[in-house]
Amino acid sequence: MPGLASTANASPKSAVMDIADFLRALFALVVTLGLVGLAAVAARRFGPEWLTRLQRPKAERRLAVVESLTLDPARRLVLVSLDGRERLLLLGEGRELAGQADPGVRA
Repeated sequence: MPGLASTANASPKSAVMDIADFLRALFALVVTLGLVGLAAVAARRFGPEWLTRLQRPKAERRLAVVESLTLDPARRLVLVSLDGRERLLLLGEGRELAGQADPGVRA
């Protein structure tokens, strides 16, 4: 085809430009990965404290997860506290079963 240049007819200057383009792209990749790594280290080191300082104080929560126990890959027991009363939930396989937990019984 007359409009397409053949790679066999490429001049030595274009080969040098190809190497320069490759090195520029490689340098850009290294800088980008370095910045992402630096952001990850900064987020791990300063993230949790920084995020808690930015959040506004919340009102007292009514619902809290007290404990969670995995029975098998499909089911999980979750003990939740709601308004000072504990409930035992069996979660899994698209259904939930709720029961009242007896606070007087300890294991």
